[in-house]
Amino acid sequence: MIDRTKQLVLMVLPAPVLLFADGAMAAAAEDSPGLFTGNLGNIIWTLITFLAVVFVLGKFAWGPILRALQKREEFIGDSLRQAKEDREQAQAQLKEYTEQLDKARADASAIVDEGRRDAEVVKRRISNEARAEADAMLERAKREIATARDSAVKELYQLTAKLSTEVAARVIRAELDSKAHERLIEESIEELARLRESRDN
Repeated sequence: MIDRTKQLVLMVLPAPVLLFADGAMAAAAEDSPGLFTGNLGNIIWTLITFLAVVFVLGKFAWGPILRALQKREEFIGDSLRQAKEDREQAQAQLKEYTEQLDKARADASAIVDEGRRDAEVVKRRISNEARAEADAMLERAKREIATARDSAVKELYQLTAKLSTEVAARVIRAELDSKAHERLIEESIEELARLRESRDN
C-alpha cells in the first residue's frame, strides 16, 4: 500500500512543475503577467499546498480507497473461486444424475421386457389350458352323444322286439288274410312312428 502511495505521489508531483514551465513559456511569449509568470513565492506556496493535499489524501483517503479496492478485489477473486467450485460441483452432480437416469432407464427397459416375457408365458399357458379344456369338453360331449345313441339304439331294439312280439301275438290270435296282414303292418309302422316322434320331442 505504501508503494502505491509513493507511485501516486511520483506521478502527481511533476504536474505543478510542468504547469509552471508551461505558464512561464506562455507569459514570455505574450509579455503579460499570468499565474505562473515566475513569481517564486507563488511557486513555493503552490508546491507546499500540493504536497499537503497529497499528504492528506495519502493519509486519509488513499488508504481507505486502496483497502476498499483490495477488499473488492479479494471478494471478486473469492466469488470467482466459489463460482468455479459451484460449477464443478454442479457438473459432477449433473453427471451423477445422468448416470442414475441412464441406469433407471435401463432398469425400466429390463422390467418392461420381463413383463412382456411373463405376459407371453401366461398367454401361452392360458391358451394351452383353454385348448385342453375344450378338447376335454369335446371328448366328454362325444362320449355323452355315443352313450345317448347307444341308449336310443338299445331302446329302439327293445321297442322293435316288443312290437314284433305283439304283432306275432296278434297274428297267432287272428286268422290273417292279406288285408288284415297289410292293416297289421301299417298299424305297427304308425305306432313305431308315433313312438319315435314322442321320443324326439
